[in-house]
Amino acid sequence: MRNKKKFNEFMNKTIDELKDEKRYGTAHIYQSTLNAFSEFCGCEVIYFHQLNRANLKEFETYLRDKQLSWNTVSTYMRTLRATYNKAVDKKIITENSRLFHHVYTGVKNDIKRALEVEEINKLLNEVPLKKLPEDLIRCRVWANLMFQLRGMPFVDLAHLHKSDLKGNTLSYRRYKTGGQMIVDIPTTAMKLINKYQNTNQDSPYLFPILSGTKTGEDLYR
Repeated sequence: MRNKKKFNEFMNKTIDELKDEKRYGTAHIYQSTLNAFSEFCGCEVIYFHQLNRANLKEFETYLRDKQLSWNTVSTYMRTLRATYNKAVDKKIITENSRLFHHVYTGVKNDIKRALEVEEINKLLNEVPLKKLPEDLIRCRVWANLMFQLRGMPFVDLAHLHKSDLKGNTLSYRRYKTGGQMIVDIPTTAMKLINKYQNTNQDSPYLFPILSGTKTGEDLYR
C-alpha cells in the first residue's frame, strides 16, 4: 500500500521551521528545491511514494536538460535527501537507505573560483579611489575590507554592529551559522573603517550598507 503522506506538505513545514530559526538562506534553498521538484512532478500535491529511485533519476536528467550545473543538481538532491532523512527520523516513513545512491550529490571543482593574492591586489588597488564614481568607491572599499578581515563574507560585513568594534578587534557572530568570530584589524583596514563607518547615530550597524529598519526575512533579502 502506497504512503499517502504528503511530501510537499512536510517540506513546507520544514521551510517554515527554518524561517522561524532565522535560517533564511537555507529556507530559500529548500523552497527552490521544492519548486523545482513540484514543476518536475507536474502536480500540486506530492506524496512520499513519488520520491523513488526512478523519479529521482528522471529529476536529475530534467535538471540537466534545463542547463543547470552539476553543483546545482547536487544541492537540490542533497536538500531532498535531508528532508527525506528528517521524515525518517520522525518515523513518518520507512527508510530506503540507498534511495539517493544513484543520483549526483557531490561537488565539482572544474572552474577556478579563487583569485591569487596578486590578482586581488591588482583588482583592489590598480585604479585610485578618487578616479572612481562614488558607488564604485563604496563597492571597492567593502571588497577591500572583506579581503583584509580574513575573507569575511559580505553578509557578515553588512551586519557588523558598532558594538562589535572594540579597539583594533572585531568580535561578532557569523550571520549564517551564529559562530563567534574574533578578528584583529590590520592598520590599513582600520583606516578604511574610520573613514567609511556609519555616521548615522540611530543605526546600529558599523557600515552604511543596511538601513536598520528591516527585520527577519526582509532583512535577509
